[in-house]
Amino acid sequence: MKRTTFIALISCFIFASCGGIKSSSNQSDDKKGWVSLFNGKDIKDWFVKVHHHEFGVNFGNTFRVEDGIIKVRYDQYGDFNDQFAHLYYKTPFSYYHLKFEYRFVGKLQKGAPDYTLLNSGVMFHSQDPRTMLKEQDWPISIEMQLLAGLGDGNPRPTGNMCSPGTNVVYKGKIADSHCLNSTSKTYDGDQWVRGELIVLGDSLITHIINGDTVLQYSKPQIGGGVANGYDPKIKIDGKLLSSGFIALQSEGQPVDFKNIEIKDLSNLKRSAKK
Repeated sequence: MKRTTFIALISCFIFASCGGIKSSSNQSDDKKGWVSLFNGKDIKDWFVKVHHHEFGVNFGNTFRVEDGIIKVRYDQYGDFNDQFAHLYYKTPFSYYHLKFEYRFVGKLQKGAPDYTLLNSGVMFHSQDPRTMLKEQDWPISIEMQLLAGLGDGNPRPTGNMCSPGTNVVYKGKIADSHCLNSTSKTYDGDQWVRGELIVLGDSLITHIINGDTVLQYSKPQIGGGVANGYDPKIKIDGKLLSSGFIALQSEGQPVDFKNIEIKDLSNLKRSAKK
């Protein structure tokens, strides 16, 4: 199948999944195939990596489960000290549809950078956290950046794209900025927001917020800056990223996550090869 035909097929799929008119039978089909990544009880199926700490050390009980929610908290921290952290699901994924809900709560931790106010994210196509060095701050990955409004009436979209140690192709060329803003609405306060990612290997990637498609780009690949302290053997600039780990981000702002589900879309990968 030609790439242009494949992209057209995927665009139809996204429309059908996120706003197209569905029959009752299609609605039933849409509920099939979803698998929960979070059991609502613990994070035994997840890995932790915190900057300045070895793999597997959940410093300060940063990631914890209460009331069926994964909570990111800093009450055992003191000064934040750039202890950026990520919680990774145990297995990598390639072609998939991810759904989750998030909300921001509480106040920015003392010492956290100003830009992390009401700021978190979901990393994907990430390197294996077991390959991260103790002093590596960000995983080489793509980020669906999550933001909340600052209550000042100014727009602050969520569901953006950021690229620690990576690049993406946007509107036909490598994006020349670290982050790309989405077209989402601004969501103030501590309301729950629904995020979705449709990830098709090293092809098309779609961000969805509260049912609206807000950003699309393609060809995620290693390259660019921002990530620091990594093993040089890991960062092979220009290498396309067709799979990787999914992680929830911690960078100084308390945040909650729930209803984390995934659907395998590997059937679309087979279609692409025909």
